[in-house]
Amino acid sequence: MRTPPPPLLFAMLVLAAARPWCEPNTHAAGKAVPPAPWGGTRRPGTGNSPPRDPWSPSGHPVTLDFGVCPGGGNRLSERIQAGTPGRNAQAAWGQRSGQGALQVGSEGAGARTLQEERSSEVPGSSRKGAASGPGKLLTPPSHLCGVDNSVSGSGCPGTAAADSATCVDLQLQTCSDASYNQTTFPTLLEHWSRAAVESSSEYILLSVLHHLLEGQCNPDLRLLGCAVLVPRCEGGRARRPCRHVCEALRDACQPAFDAIDMAWPYFLDCGHYFVGQEEGCYNPLEKLRGGLDVVEEALPSGHPPTFLRFTHHSYAQMVHVLKQTAARCTHIAKTYSIGRSFDGRELLVIEFSSLPGQHELMEPEVKLIGNIHGNEVAGREMLIYLAQYLCSEYLLGSARIQRLLNTTRVHLLPSMNPDGYEVAAAEGAGYNGWTSGRQNAQNLDLNRNFPDLTSEYYRLASARSMRSGRIAIPQHYWWGKVAPETKAIMKWMRTIPFVLSASLHGGDLVVSYPFDFSKHPQEEKMFSPTPDEKMFKLLAKAYADVHPMMMDKSENRCGGNFLKKGSVINGADWYSFTGGMSDFNYLHSNCFEITVELGCVKFPAEEALYTIWQHNKEPLLNFVEMVHRGIKGVVMDKFGKPVKNARILVKGIRHDITTAPDGDYWRLLPPGSHIVIAQAPGYAKVIKKVTIPARMKRAGRVDFILQPLRIGPKTFLLGPRRSWPGGAGPHREPEEPNQEPLGARRQPAAGGSKPWWWSYFTSLGQHQPRWLLKY
Repeated sequence: MRTPPPPLLFAMLVLAAARPWCEPNTHAAGKAVPPAPWGGTRRPGTGNSPPRDPWSPSGHPVTLDFGVCPGGGNRLSERIQAGTPGRNAQAAWGQRSGQGALQVGSEGAGARTLQEERSSEVPGSSRKGAASGPGKLLTPPSHLCGVDNSVSGSGCPGTAAADSATCVDLQLQTCSDASYNQTTFPTLLEHWSRAAVESSSEYILLSVLHHLLEGQCNPDLRLLGCAVLVPRCEGGRARRPCRHVCEALRDACQPAFDAIDMAWPYFLDCGHYFVGQEEGCYNPLEKLRGGLDVVEEALPSGHPPTFLRFTHHSYAQMVHVLKQTAARCTHIAKTYSIGRSFDGRELLVIEFSSLPGQHELMEPEVKLIGNIHGNEVAGREMLIYLAQYLCSEYLLGSARIQRLLNTTRVHLLPSMNPDGYEVAAAEGAGYNGWTSGRQNAQNLDLNRNFPDLTSEYYRLASARSMRSGRIAIPQHYWWGKVAPETKAIMKWMRTIPFVLSASLHGGDLVVSYPFDFSKHPQEEKMFSPTPDEKMFKLLAKAYADVHPMMMDKSENRCGGNFLKKGSVINGADWYSFTGGMSDFNYLHSNCFEITVELGCVKFPAEEALYTIWQHNKEPLLNFVEMVHRGIKGVVMDKFGKPVKNARILVKGIRHDITTAPDGDYWRLLPPGSHIVIAQAPGYAKVIKKVTIPARMKRAGRVDFILQPLRIGPKTFLLGPRRSWPGGAGPHREPEEPNQEPLGARRQPAAGGSKPWWWSYFTSLGQHQPRWLLKY
């Protein structure tokens, strides 16, 4: 059993680690010399050897040396002189004059400092001569470093970087897109060279984090980790990242770590490696790749602020225009992000409503999405122009636009695939290739990446008692490759109760509607209608009928021969595919979505953009106004409390919708008479007959008040109404996509084996990051 050190010596070690200790230099003044730390006397200028230490393993003395403080004083340094067994090691005590380094072994030839011993273990250093000269500083053990890192010398985390740092170029591939280009060594994690960083488990984690979390929280987390792993160096000083940035990211990303059963990395401890703004911190996420680094040019003189510039917008310019538009119309507009692309670009949305930022009772929600394929850019530009147009017309007092935005909440996502756009833009306008830039950065076609719920619908549709509602996402879907852009859209759909949607494409001149997947697997072109075929056809015609080119009967029009069908077509009747966004909207939510092909040229020249806008401005507005067709209302109980997830059924249409959290609903319906039923678990159903006139342009209000069921003997004999197996149903929330794919991976296998991601770190041997394990 090891005997503890003397209390006095232990206290002095703690004092040395806590703060520098300086004393007046009494030697020069000829004053009395203070007692030596061990209680003896000190002879000025000649040194004083302390008594042998019976508590040291070798029985040789362990002493502390005083170096010279600024201004002529002495400083208690971390130099510890120790003897070695079998050697006649004498510790030299005196003023710091080159003899103060800690030495191991005998005096004279062969004596080596502990700094030399340690430097020989650092990659890139030489054992011989690396720190063999006198006066070299020993790096103190981390347990001797205080919270404020005030131990003198350069060994404690942050000390060398904070006091006097040598800035060197940042040359790490994983951190190449950081907002700075110089760092310093040693780092906050006590890495002394680039090689030491690259071989560390922390660096390997940052390199694979994007894949482990399936694109979530990246590149934000990677750049945050880089700010700690290789700190920013400016003017000979290292700067620490801001604590509030770390805390916000930790709150947002902790669920992603929990989903894969991984602990939060220790070096992202917001309270230890990050500081407050009052301490001069910086935001390491200030210049994310694809961030705003281009300022929009000022408008030419003589043009009003309502002037639209018909040009292609880069990612940075698009972000600027959307934010600038929201700033001009703050009372009706707001921008927000629904997530990031695989390469880290924001999926930025601008919304318009009388109360931006929140859902209003019985105000329908509409979304328009462009650029799902990166090389189909006309829709991207049309939505940028539409955002500016809505703002300008509202400010100018347009009765139509003011009525629309006061009764509707409109969300515009100009670019769902900003990464693909960058690839296509490199080819230049006029390029009409099929594949270059079409996919996202993972080489995924985003309009083939959604869950295939249509197959499940066909499988169950033969049962006469079945009515489709919200079909659940199958578990096996999450084991495939799901793009972060796809996840962002699905999360967006669960957050907001959308009623109507359009996806803008390019390559033809037609409007298609669900289903996009053929009901016969062997038939690639087969008419495959939804239960809402009539309503979908009305929605498609609302766009096509007011589009001058879609109604053009000339033989020179581009695209397929859709004129005989009014330039509208059932998607599967055109060509069949699975994983489409429109089918997913219909079968997993209350939203009806159509697909609009804006023209035959995927990436039109700038000269054509004005004409394309003139052709599509009225169709876009006319389509958005279609959200007010049909009926709307509120479902409440007898006490006036809203009933969430109540089911709204229409006789003759085997597709149901559900109420929003506030109990409100919107049911798009074609003109005619309809039997509408509202029902919810625990309540008696209510039936009403409604008639919708052909020219009615405002949704009729139909409210329902549900009465609780009377509980009797037969109540318990009646089973629940059959619905879609595994579906979310009216009283079951849809699944969280960031949890489902990893649900089966969370728990370790029997016998305490490591989680699936541990294989990324097995090559590290004894340096494996066990701090990532939760058990």
